[in-house]
Amino acid sequence: MRFAILGETRAWRDDGAEVPLGGPARRALLALLLVRPGEVVSADRLADEIDPGGALSAHALQSQVSRLRTALGSASLIERAGAGYRIVADDDDVDACRFERLAREGRAALRDGDAERAVTLLREALGLWRGPALAGLAESRTAQAAAVRLEERRLGALEDRIEGELRLGEHRAAVAELRELVGRHPLRERLAGLLMRALSAEGGQAEALVVFEQTRRHLADELGADPSAELVALHRELLSADPSPSPAAPPAQLTSFVGRAGEVAELVELLGVARLVTLAGPGGVGKTRLSVEVAAAAADDVCFVELAPLRDGGALAQVLLGALGLRENGLHLGNGGQQPVDRLIGALSDRLLLLVLDNCEHLVEEAATLVARLLAACPRLRVLATSREPLGIIGEHLWQVRPLHDEAAARLFTDRARAVRRGFAADARTVGRICAALDNLPLAIELAAARLRTLHIDDLAGRLDDRLAVAARGSRTADERHRTLRSVVAWSWELLSEAEQRAARWFTVFAGGATAESALAVCGTDGETLESLADKSLLEVSGGRYRMLETIRAYGAERLDAAGEREQARRAHARHVLELVRTADPHLRRAEQLEWLAVLAAEHADLLAAVRWAVEAPEAETALELLASASTYLWIRGAAASVAPQAIALLASLDSGGDALPDRLGEEYAACVLLAASGEAGRPVWQRHRAQAEKALTAAWSGAEPGRYPAVLLPWMMRNASEAEPRGAFALVSSQRDRPEPWVRAAAEYVWGFGLLGEGGNAAAERGFGAAAEGFRSLGDRWGTALALDMLASLASARGDRATAIALTDEALTFTEQLGALEDAADLLVNRGDHVAGDDAAVARADYAKAADLARRAGSATSLAAALRGLGDIALLEQDLTEAERLYAEALDRIDPYWIKGLGNRVRALAGLGRVAEARGDRVAARSRYQEIAESAAVIGASTQDALRLMGLPESLVEAVIMLR
Repeated sequence: MRFAILGETRAWRDDGAEVPLGGPARRALLALLLVRPGEVVSADRLADEIDPGGALSAHALQSQVSRLRTALGSASLIERAGAGYRIVADDDDVDACRFERLAREGRAALRDGDAERAVTLLREALGLWRGPALAGLAESRTAQAAAVRLEERRLGALEDRIEGELRLGEHRAAVAELRELVGRHPLRERLAGLLMRALSAEGGQAEALVVFEQTRRHLADELGADPSAELVALHRELLSADPSPSPAAPPAQLTSFVGRAGEVAELVELLGVARLVTLAGPGGVGKTRLSVEVAAAAADDVCFVELAPLRDGGALAQVLLGALGLRENGLHLGNGGQQPVDRLIGALSDRLLLLVLDNCEHLVEEAATLVARLLAACPRLRVLATSREPLGIIGEHLWQVRPLHDEAAARLFTDRARAVRRGFAADARTVGRICAALDNLPLAIELAAARLRTLHIDDLAGRLDDRLAVAARGSRTADERHRTLRSVVAWSWELLSEAEQRAARWFTVFAGGATAESALAVCGTDGETLESLADKSLLEVSGGRYRMLETIRAYGAERLDAAGEREQARRAHARHVLELVRTADPHLRRAEQLEWLAVLAAEHADLLAAVRWAVEAPEAETALELLASASTYLWIRGAAASVAPQAIALLASLDSGGDALPDRLGEEYAACVLLAASGEAGRPVWQRHRAQAEKALTAAWSGAEPGRYPAVLLPWMMRNASEAEPRGAFALVSSQRDRPEPWVRAAAEYVWGFGLLGEGGNAAAERGFGAAAEGFRSLGDRWGTALALDMLASLASARGDRATAIALTDEALTFTEQLGALEDAADLLVNRGDHVAGDDAAVARADYAKAADLARRAGSATSLAAALRGLGDIALLEQDLTEAERLYAEALDRIDPYWIKGLGNRVRALAGLGRVAEARGDRVAARSRYQEIAESAAVIGASTQDALRLMGLPESLVEAVIMLR
């Protein structure tokens, strides 16, 4: 006899026949006896817990025992023992006992390092569960206590099994399950740790850090506790790992790959000798899927870039930067005068990478121009493109992607049919006829096979014959295949209900796919409809997001136009995006910053689409609100330049319209001006609008009520400082020091510190930066905290407290790495090297070398220049004058001297060259270098001595410059 209590209580005879146990009283009686097989349970407790109301007498209990014995077919299975009863059963005959044994053995195997055996045992153990333990016994104290114990052990076994799977390298499959478990058990630290490890192993270090932050916050809010030492240690381990961002991975595939294994192998081999391969063919032929499989088989790093959502070819370089996980600028919001293409070349110049550009056909000229430039400048880069036409540049290898051969097409149809109809089997000739009618196009086959959920195959074949009117195959051109695919898409569309059609056509306004929540809100539909569209292959769902293949999206967009709903749908989409960025904005200045940055990063393409629509509609008010509400995200993420063209276009439309800007939109206007200035064409726009924007911003922040967009204050100050027009901005921002809002007060203290520093009051400045750091840190804002800590470290170093300077720099490094600010991390490593260079040249050299590596990967010429200057300092310290001179000269070649950060690096490199000249006894050359330094220092408006100190020059060098200039 076998018994089960991991779910509803059940029993089976040895021949497998289930025992009819009868009513709930008998099931409860059996369950209570099975909690601990062989142990006596008193009659009083059985009666009380079977019927807590007290109506079950001793006689009635005896009657229930008798009936249960009869049902089980053996009086000896339930014994009377003293004042109670017990069941005579081996532990392994009860699923709960067997589960606990297997779970113990699995954990022991895991502890012994045998992950494969552990996973096997634990999967068997967890497979015994059929539902909640001791289901239906909610009023029994004994049953509920046992259920709690069993559920806890079940969760422990789940954790053990997942840990074993992670040890076996099964990271990707574990992530989705762990996300769901962490959501249900947010206080369970082991689950959080496993998810952090799984994400990190898949390149999601930033996401792993978000998980830690969420767990830390849950523990603090609900238990008033800190994370365990183990979780903190894991957090430190992730922070100490290489902070380089991971390139965008190919989209996850949820279905099998059929019919092109040979092509994958040939393409991988071809890419070993060819640096540009273009997969060409009509829509729906399988170019994207083939590129995904080739990318998965490639030995090198892969960056997969989906270009279908991109409508502006001028933004292609910025999109590639984003896909590589790189920022357009650092946390100080400057970019050293580099354009996106220059930064790309810098980041890829020595990197071994396969760049996959999917769906190039609508941007073929821009894609060809950029690819040609990248390939010429980056010798280790290879490109795999998909397009309906060749890129047409020298060195391109064209690979024509053709429909599947007959056998593969039939196999694909059968595979997809079995996914929707279990046990599907059909006459091979019928399947072949259907595939032939569909020109063996994979997308058409998938759409048709999905219909077998509701249609018989003969009905499907007949409908397709009627629709396509294909009598025989023969040789087909790409245009004819496109017509075939369009017909199949239209046929699939027409079979949808009206609600499904409306949801599908409205979904086409999403540029980068959508979460279920977003799709429901914009499309005005329900979850069942979305799932139905996914079942019918009109939508794909992966990683919690719905997306639509470009071929289907293009058809759906036509249907949206035909229904006269485009503007209505676009407006709904823009309003939804606006609500999202408004909701996110305050969170971006708090501890949950990383979580919300990740949320908005996933919606970046849709933010750009919403802004573009609002500018072109024109809906100026919506466009201004979108830009202002998203500005905090754009600045912290280093992506402000991505909206600069639209911001410039919006300001131009406001100029040409002649309408006065409403006073209530003054802040939005100022934010728009700042964002416009971050692009390549932004300087004249800034010069034209700066004064009016300053008036608007001053008006918004001069009253008793604070403005709506606090994060505008810091970029406003930084932009004005870089343009040598800081006085008005300084007065505005520093005047906010008495505001009750902590973030605004911290930002004002940070800016106020620079004013004190310029006046030579280092101690007072340190108090200001300290107050700023404490304010930002108390909120959990890593952006502001890193900026303030960097200044505090510089001041600590200036007064000779190098230990404090190093500790502050290390803390700032933690925050910049969490934000993915690679060039800021490089700058901080240079600073740390400067702090220790006098005491430990070897440690300083390691910091400078790592900084140079990070700067190269970030494509930041200015940060690389700073690192090279540091290495030059070490060479000079070691009396290698030739190497020092070379490094200083290379640093100078990479610096933009018109940017304040570049100016500081230029001064320090010139100082190095001056010292080289001094060491060689060439006082004329040294005097010339120091005169250049004095002229550079005059740019920032302070006295020469103060300016040089602000730039971080040692006091001995400051004195040398003053003496010899």
